[in-house]
Amino acid sequence: MDVFSRSWSALLAAVAGLSDEDFARPSGCTGWLVRDLVCHLVVDAQDVLITLATPAAGEATRDAVTYWRIVEPPTGDDPLDALTVRLAAAYEQPELLRFHLDDVGSAAGRAAALADPAGRVATQGQTLTAGDYLSAYVLEWTLHHLDLIAHVPGAAPPPAEGLGHSRELLEGVVGARFPTSLTDRDALLIGTGRRTPNPAETTALGDLATRLPFPVG
Repeated sequence: MDVFSRSWSALLAAVAGLSDEDFARPSGCTGWLVRDLVCHLVVDAQDVLITLATPAAGEATRDAVTYWRIVEPPTGDDPLDALTVRLAAAYEQPELLRFHLDDVGSAAGRAAALADPAGRVATQGQTLTAGDYLSAYVLEWTLHHLDLIAHVPGAAPPPAEGLGHSRELLEGVVGARFPTSLTDRDALLIGTGRRTPNPAETTALGDLATRLPFPVG
């Protein structure tokens, strides 16, 4: 849960540090500008608040790894993705979007800090401990932090512990280890299809290269 808090705080700080012009830059998410991604983070923060306020009585059906599934690579044509673009445009001024994320995001961070790690919560028809749910979300924060700064020169990267934790989660989902020659950041970017491996990386990946990418959702 500490890794969740540090990863989320770093992402909120990265958004707070964006210039108004940065909101119009492309992000690492196919079809989304930075402003669209920030709007998506508002929805993510709401999801965290909703889930932590939705207790479950049954046994856990998912953990931090099995929370995730390998999905089809995003194309930018999904109706929900298109809705996010329209919502982001409705803010008109970057400051309004920045304020909304800070407001809802700060509340999500406080709720996470107060949550009982052993308590069970319900989301998407599944039951997890709050600790596992928040642990799983580190991968969401870390990938979107990388997406946020993909075309923003000089922006601070995700914290090292979040990158390492996210790599472990992704390897658990994939059921294989990425080569140690890849940094945590590169393993995440290449593994989820956010960039193509170069020839040396392809050789190091071996048979795993033929299975790429592993987008998660």
